[in-house]
Amino acid sequence: MPLKDLQERIESEKAQLAQLKVQHAVSPIENPSVIKKSRRDIARMLTILRQRNPKC
Repeated sequence: MPLKDLQERIESEKAQLAQLKVQHAVSPIENPSVIKKSRRDIARMLTILRQRNPKC
C-alpha cells in the first residue's frame, strides 16, 4: 500500500473513531470494544507508516 493511501486510511479511521466516541457518549453503543479495536488499528497503521517513512 503506498504511503499516501495509508495516510488517507489513517485519517478516515481517525474520523470514524471520533464518530464512535461521540456516539458512545450520547448513548452507549452495543459493543464498546469496537472503540478499542479501532484505536489499535490506527496505532498499527501509524507504526507501519513510521517504519516506511521515518521522517513523518
